[in-house]
Amino acid sequence: MRTTQRFVVLAAALLAGTPALSQETPWLADARQVASSVPPRLLQVLTEEIAQGGPASAVLACSDKAPKMARAASEQSGWNIRRVSLKNRNPKAVPDAWERATLEDFDRRAAAGENPANLEAFTVVDNGTNKEARFMKALPVQQVCLSCHGPADKLDPDVVAQLRALYPDDKGVGYSLKQIRGAMTIRKPL
Repeated sequence: MRTTQRFVVLAAALLAGTPALSQETPWLADARQVASSVPPRLLQVLTEEIAQGGPASAVLACSDKAPKMARAASEQSGWNIRRVSLKNRNPKAVPDAWERATLEDFDRRAAAGENPANLEAFTVVDNGTNKEARFMKALPVQQVCLSCHGPADKLDPDVVAQLRALYPDDKGVGYSLKQIRGAMTIRKPL
């Protein structure tokens, strides 16, 4: 395990009050696969929506289809799956303390030159009555994302109108290519 990954795992474990984990954690491969399964499908849906109805259509599709895709993947995998962001669009995408610390660490690591597509963190949280496996994978901004998450002054007026209608408290704009837009966060009781 690279030193920075080890630090993140140890820091996350200390924040959660649990011992540090290793790459041999039995559930880690499954967590990686599950966290990596939803984003490509969502990108495909959004790319198709943009091709058919433009970026404003993708905003509507994302608000409707992304939560359904996460629910379906949660039911299929047994993991609770959601997206979180430090600049959330959806009010349900606010990170908890561990997720916030992890997202902030992802931003620091990306700024230091790590590939945002490879950023992840994992831990086990023990709340006294049960233990829970937690895993996060960074979601870097891709070209297709900029239509709805790019600089506010560059967004199409139809996108702006759709965002105001669906997300009046939207904070999810102002990103540039490869910045950390947020993360897939998953959890499962052990």
